[in-house]
Amino acid sequence: MFEFKVPVWYTSPTAQVVLVGFTCFATAGMFSAVSNLGAGGLSDITLSDTSQGVLYGLFAVTGLVSGGINNLLGPRLTLFLGTLGYAVYVGSLWCYQTQRAGWFVIFAGALEGISAALLWSAQGSIMMSYPLEKDKGKAFSIFFAIFQFGSLLGSIIALAINIESGQLSAVSNSTYIAFLVIIFIGVASSFLVLPPHKVIRSDGTLVKLKASTKLHEEVLGVLRLLMDWRMLALVPMFFASNYFYAYQSAVNTARFDSATRALNATLESAGSIVGALLIGYFCLDFKGLRRRTRGYLGLATVAIVVAVVWSVGLAWQVTFTRADLNDANRINYHDDNYKGKGALFFFYFFSYACYQALAYWIMSALSNDPFTLARYAGLYKAVQSAGAAGAFGMDAVGTPLLNEQLASGIPMLVSFPLAWLVLRTVKETNYGDEEAVYVDNKSADSLEKGSVEDRGNVPASHL
Repeated sequence: MFEFKVPVWYTSPTAQVVLVGFTCFATAGMFSAVSNLGAGGLSDITLSDTSQGVLYGLFAVTGLVSGGINNLLGPRLTLFLGTLGYAVYVGSLWCYQTQRAGWFVIFAGALEGISAALLWSAQGSIMMSYPLEKDKGKAFSIFFAIFQFGSLLGSIIALAINIESGQLSAVSNSTYIAFLVIIFIGVASSFLVLPPHKVIRSDGTLVKLKASTKLHEEVLGVLRLLMDWRMLALVPMFFASNYFYAYQSAVNTARFDSATRALNATLESAGSIVGALLIGYFCLDFKGLRRRTRGYLGLATVAIVVAVVWSVGLAWQVTFTRADLNDANRINYHDDNYKGKGALFFFYFFSYACYQALAYWIMSALSNDPFTLARYAGLYKAVQSAGAAGAFGMDAVGTPLLNEQLASGIPMLVSFPLAWLVLRTVKETNYGDEEAVYVDNKSADSLEKGSVEDRGNVPASHL
């Protein structure tokens, strides 16, 4: 009987990170593209804020247990379940535009909040645990660039379709159709992901011998997670990491016409890609520096970038209030007063990518275990989404934009000293503290037969 054998290259961490990046590119990336158009693709900002608040609220609650769910079900099934909500949500936006079914948008937001927690726990576990320690910054760069390319592609599609209709506040039907086709391709791609016990690092080690854990192990794992002072110290960083979404969505919607919103979304995605590649390759994984030193370098770089970008944003924000915003005052990219605004949106998301990279790198420096890192990713997304839910709630009640801007930028600055405390605990390597299992070198496909050999700790030459 014919037996399909997985190619050796397909079992590598890089291949799996690229694959997960594509899945998120085609699902979460398309959702980001719609959201970046302003008001989540809706013309009703209040409805958008309500649905986003429900989405992130349930995202936060589910995130507390999504890491455990990933460890019980495995990353493939968890990732598949996590993609479904994005298709429903984008479909609900289209439905609202044609049928005005506001309740469906809120329901879809709730469904996506639950499924997104599953997707990002699986993604976080794969991205942080599959690569070697020396490649974890680059793994983030690869993943995030691919993921944000989804948002970039979606934004370019929207820009191309809406460029001649800059006065329209709604997203066109053809835009939604293009998004949904790409999303369904992403849903199907989730089945191609390999579990950790079938992934082989370049030094010959398996990521993890077990395919899944048991329920009681997850209960104890979550309790240990919540008692870990390092995770508690990172809570402000987690909370602040997506808080700015509501503010920037509101400003993009209120200050710019449809075509310019699409242009801003394109610049945001480009900024995210450039920021992720630079911080991962040239800072966090910089060769020749000790691991903790690289962490300090990343922290200093991100702190400076965030401080400068948000200070420039503050200088612009003090020039207008909500009372000044109306359809007659919306800016088009041809207008003289658009100069500098596109660059600001680019660097807002450049700093966002750097901030995200630092948070993931710190977590991944604390462990190599995929089950532990899945719980870390779940907590990260839970707290992150709680912050985003609060931010959208803040925007829904008409909070002054200056207050929103300050509430978005100041927590990021506060998080840096606490992140420094956690970085002080980072070891040069965690390999000596964790089980290392090697694949039998005599057969490249022996993994399929379960042939492994325990050879003790990984030698220093592999670090």
